[in-house]
Amino acid sequence: MSPANSDASAALTLLNAAAVRERAHRMLALALDDKLLNFRIHPEKMDGVVDLVLQTTRDAYPSLDVPFHSRWRHFVMNGDDRWATIASERRWPDPAARARAEFDLAIVSVFLDAGAGPTWRYRDPRNGVAVGRSEGLGLASLAMFETGVFSANPRDPLRADADVLANLSIADLERGLQVSKENPLVGLQGRIDLLRNLGKLVASRPDVFGRHDTPRPGGLFDRLAARAENGRLPAPGILSELLQQLGPIWPSRLTLGGIALGDCWKHPALITDDATNGLVPLHKLSQWLAYSLIEPLQTAGIHVTDIDGLTGLAEYRNGGLFADSGMLAFRDSRDAQREHEVSSTLVVEWRTLTVALLDRLASGMRERLGLDAVSLPLAKILQGGSWAAGRQLARERRADASPPVKVISDGTVF
Repeated sequence: MSPANSDASAALTLLNAAAVRERAHRMLALALDDKLLNFRIHPEKMDGVVDLVLQTTRDAYPSLDVPFHSRWRHFVMNGDDRWATIASERRWPDPAARARAEFDLAIVSVFLDAGAGPTWRYRDPRNGVAVGRSEGLGLASLAMFETGVFSANPRDPLRADADVLANLSIADLERGLQVSKENPLVGLQGRIDLLRNLGKLVASRPDVFGRHDTPRPGGLFDRLAARAENGRLPAPGILSELLQQLGPIWPSRLTLGGIALGDCWKHPALITDDATNGLVPLHKLSQWLAYSLIEPLQTAGIHVTDIDGLTGLAEYRNGGLFADSGMLAFRDSRDAQREHEVSSTLVVEWRTLTVALLDRLASGMRERLGLDAVSLPLAKILQGGSWAAGRQLARERRADASPPVKVISDGTVF
């Protein structure tokens, strides 16, 4: 095998959830041996974290009937499931047509869902309520989708066409997200670049995205449906397909053997004996998207299996849960006041430990409740859950509810 082919093969070993989990637990082992550069770990605090997340979950879902953590939760406001209403009013020719539309919506909405910053708000035209962060971005992206901002056909607004995405303007996004000097949004250019790159890629691959329609992100549904065996599709396969098909859209980061590695970073402590030495995959937005594609697949009649094969999400609310609870402590307390690049060893450590600690949290919660991974998968723990508890701690500790680690965001990671 040539060196180039060898590197490409090595790169592919990082484009899956198993690689994220394996390297995260290696990082945790180093933390437990006190061998990391930036953080110390206090595992004795996990029981308190389990208590907090369990109480947070019971407060939100008293019967413990918790839905999956996904973008669809952000389309519900005060019990009003807005996408369900929109979808019910549409006459779909078949389940696949609805699934393509839901894939379009989920993909575009998730790619707009990096951190918004502490001051941005979306004022909901229906009730005048100002909503920030992920929930606000969710409502804004749904409104844009419903009104056909991403569609090339005025008579068919509920779609996202490749050519429209490729030519989106900053003004389109500013208008839809209500961005202004008085209402600034972090990482606006990164978001528009991501959607344009998505449109260009989808247009160039009709074999993947245009099997039964003109090229659109939702065409990925047909590819995944074709991969289902006896109507069953493993969730990790959704992620692998997303990483391999959409990898080129991400900003120029690490590549190996000509393959873009996406949300993958360097850390000197993760030593291997191959070309992946020092590389740490996390794939946060792609996994968030994988979780968000499960329900459209299920609605279309495909049974998604091994949902716990995906990992927890390496983002600032889950990570904040462990930092604000004291499980993770800065070696240098001054790092709490400094701003850190997303590629820094400190941020990579924090995010990677978050993935492994979410697995530990899940084990503790299941043991406490007498449940298994099938009845209480990570997708429910995140929703119940860890994300909300992380936000609660942030609100208690900082007036602006910002995360405990100050990360310089470009709008494509957090």
